[in-house]
Amino acid sequence: MTDTAPPTLPAGGGIDLSADAYPSDSRYANDDLRPVPLAERRWTTYNFVALWIGMAHCIPSWTLASGLVALGMDWKQAVLTIALANVIVLLPMLLTGHAGPKYGIPFPVLARASFGLRGANLPALIRAAVACCWFGIQTWIGGQGVFVLLGKVFGGWADVPQVGGYPWTLWLCFVLFWVLELAIIYRGMDTLRRFENWAAPFVLVGAVVLLVWIANKAGGFGPLLDEPSKVGWGSDFWKIFFPGLMGMIGFWSTLSLNIPDFTRFGKGQRAQVWGQTLGLPTTMTLFALMSVLVTSGSEKVYGAAIWDPVALAGKTDNVFGLLFALITVFVATISVNIAANVVSPAYDLANLAPKLINFRTGALITGVIGVLVMPWKLTSTPELYIFTWLGVVGGLLGTVAGILIADYWIIRRTVLHLADLYLPSGRYWYSGGWNWNAVTAFAVGGILAVGGSYSTVDAKGVKAGPFPVDGLIPFLKPLADYGWAVGLGSSLILYVALTKARGVRI
Repeated sequence: MTDTAPPTLPAGGGIDLSADAYPSDSRYANDDLRPVPLAERRWTTYNFVALWIGMAHCIPSWTLASGLVALGMDWKQAVLTIALANVIVLLPMLLTGHAGPKYGIPFPVLARASFGLRGANLPALIRAAVACCWFGIQTWIGGQGVFVLLGKVFGGWADVPQVGGYPWTLWLCFVLFWVLELAIIYRGMDTLRRFENWAAPFVLVGAVVLLVWIANKAGGFGPLLDEPSKVGWGSDFWKIFFPGLMGMIGFWSTLSLNIPDFTRFGKGQRAQVWGQTLGLPTTMTLFALMSVLVTSGSEKVYGAAIWDPVALAGKTDNVFGLLFALITVFVATISVNIAANVVSPAYDLANLAPKLINFRTGALITGVIGVLVMPWKLTSTPELYIFTWLGVVGGLLGTVAGILIADYWIIRRTVLHLADLYLPSGRYWYSGGWNWNAVTAFAVGGILAVGGSYSTVDAKGVKAGPFPVDGLIPFLKPLADYGWAVGLGSSLILYVALTKARGVRI
């Protein structure tokens, strides 16, 4: 039970915090981590819809369907899997996103309520590490797209000396992407909001133009849409469906944690609920369907299915078309990368040392780490990308999401004592800044979710992935295909049980 009355909500449904609610020199606060004042919570439904359109319309999400088709599904099965995954992941998005408009706090500060002021660094740094890897992946893919299209505009673009096994012009495109992304986010969240507002419709138009262009050349869609499933609807399908579904959920499981980083700027719950509901599942499903239709047209025109939209756009000899495709790839990749993969680690790293790292410094650190990783290996095969990378990441992040949802909705019934989230003497200090109930639930849930991770073997007997074929922990292998659900469910149940058994001051 709470030992003080719950705060009274203003008419707009959000809670404000006075400037003197906690010491200005608190080591757990800075200007970026403080609650957003009510007057500055201005994001509308359209802003959230635009955010999701901008994030969903990128090259990796375009090729999600191709990964499932490559594993044996037909286009209907692939689109269905992607649609269902995004409907499922929407629920934790809305549940964790609720704290944003109500309290104006980012993800790492929300995590303090369940993990403790110091313990919150555990989920925050896990989320930051994943985001840094994604930042590298997206930046590299975007750089490759620009490289390919510029090669069509300027002949001989790739016929240059190589550095590290790649043409130096490719590295130039990669660096150009890197600099522009950080320049936008360095100007702050309001700049991001304005960028997403116009980037979303631009990228959507670009996708439609690609669809109309290939449909005109193909005279209709046929070969790919008529291609039967290689796995049918029997046991072979379900062997691919469940790990594929968890992989598709894992694609946005990152945002299901740190969505408060954005919803904290929302005008109210209506804006974030409708904005996300209209923006995420509809956009991803439509994008997957468009990718299938466009690829079907490419097979009819060129005799082979071309899933990569950059490679397909590069087939045109029209300079205007190439430049339009170039700008579309540029805008699409930047819009998703800075929103999904720079905002979160910037806040997460600021939470690690608020007096040393602010939002801008965290963004720069993210950019540096994104260069140091080798992201191209993570997308080298569909098995590695969907089962290993997305599956393991989804399992771990689902575990964190389960604890956040259990604490905020079941234990606290959405009531937080805002000032205490910044005070070492407050109710969220627990034991030396750590809530060991949350740490225990995370450890157990994480082991159950990813402990059985395994690698598949192809027709030639070659192992596709870094894990043992029998699983890291063999008896947990049956759970590995359901990693996200296992992590979320087990950690949620265990956290509630431990909290009620041991009792906490809420």
